[in-house]
Amino acid sequence: MAIMTVLGTAAIVFVITNVDAFVVLTLLFAASRSTGVPRLAQIVAGQYLGFMAWVAVSVLAAAGLRPVPDAWVGLLGVLPLALGLHGLLRARHRDPTYVPATGTLSVAVLTIANGIDNVTVYVLHFITLPPRNEALTIATFFVLLAVWCVAAALIGSHKKVSTLVGAAGRWLIPTIFITIGAWVLIRSGVLTKLPTLASPSTRH
Repeated sequence: MAIMTVLGTAAIVFVITNVDAFVVLTLLFAASRSTGVPRLAQIVAGQYLGFMAWVAVSVLAAAGLRPVPDAWVGLLGVLPLALGLHGLLRARHRDPTYVPATGTLSVAVLTIANGIDNVTVYVLHFITLPPRNEALTIATFFVLLAVWCVAAALIGSHKKVSTLVGAAGRWLIPTIFITIGAWVLIRSGVLTKLPTLASPSTRH
């Protein structure tokens, strides 16, 4: 496979799996401009940490190792859901400065939870690639993630966007966290599978 084909395919895969991440990133950068939290460096670091987790799981799964069952991964939805509910409670008590993603780790958790479905796409893609092309693809992903961060920061720093988030962010961002968390839980089916997952027979 020609290098340009590998790079082009990697770019397409990245874009189609990260449109929603771009929206969330933009809102986080806008919140940073309006409230000061999370800081820009924390957003970028958290995004990269979360993205590296996706890639690591995808590479291991593509290599034939047994990944964590999808249903258990779905439990990650509890984390953004809890952060969002906490944010709404703070907003209800008129704390306009509260943003649920206040540091690197919370941004990473949001990134991981929001990108659970991406793992399946990445695994299917990595399986078809020889090691050299897989490495090129991963490198392309990380470069494009930097582009994503810069573009989201530019849009999020726009006065109208930051003003909107500053006015509605205390409700809007927690709502996004809750939506992502609920979607992950519902999509994974983890709530209906909990009795099965907890049974002794599933642990062997």
